[in-house]
Amino acid sequence: MTLSPDALRARSPEGIELIGVSKRFAGKAGVTAALDDLTISVAEGEFVAILGPSGCGKSTALRIAAGLETYDSGTVRVGGGDPAELISSGELGVAFQDNALLPWLSVRANIELPFRLARRPVDSNRVTELLGLVGLREFANARPAELSGGMKQRVSIARSIALNPRVLLLDEPFGALDAVTRHRLNVELGRILGERRTTTLLVTHAVDEAVFLADRVVVMSGRPGRVKQTVDIPFGPSRTKDLLAQHEFQHIVASLTEALDQTLVGSPGVASRS
Repeated sequence: MTLSPDALRARSPEGIELIGVSKRFAGKAGVTAALDDLTISVAEGEFVAILGPSGCGKSTALRIAAGLETYDSGTVRVGGGDPAELISSGELGVAFQDNALLPWLSVRANIELPFRLARRPVDSNRVTELLGLVGLREFANARPAELSGGMKQRVSIARSIALNPRVLLLDEPFGALDAVTRHRLNVELGRILGERRTTTLLVTHAVDEAVFLADRVVVMSGRPGRVKQTVDIPFGPSRTKDLLAQHEFQHIVASLTEALDQTLVGSPGVASRS
């Protein structure tokens, strides 16, 4: 019996669930509603990408899923429980726009950090493999201050998957990379996560990236953020650069771009957190 995507998600308690989540920020201009009754469900082993206009609350939603942001109402479950439980066991990987590297550690030591925090023996071969994946073997002993912004982001990506986490949260992780490196890492990350079927939630502004990587794409409305549209991506797990030239791929990208354009109509002019 083949289950529909909705039925599969309903039977996947080990994934990511944001159910009826609302979040407001208080500031000098008053109270800003960032999220309003947001519901996003990611099945175990599924890759979901979130698209939305700047200020719609998509990064806030990801930070809530990571246990780094409080919320006013709703339910959040990651890996079947509280995000803190996965963090403590080293089974939750996170890479944000701000790479958050420790400046006093080398590149290699930053990638090794998840092993140490989870109190596991450092797998030197795994770290070397990741250095190669992100093209930084020759910078293994460099400090973050010696790296460009894009190189720092590559270290952050490598660190986020060092422990082969069960759940991965990515907030615009490729934004600071050049187009060639960005695409290469899209292909490699897609291959790695596809093989392991890592439960992944990605926030990105790049429509083609979302379609290339994800099993489903969620389009959020302008502030306050709600789910406006969900699109199932019909391509299999093994995706190569040839996919970018396919008519169906280009058609989905164009359709999602149009959906994003529509979210800007009537959106508030003052942006909150994205």
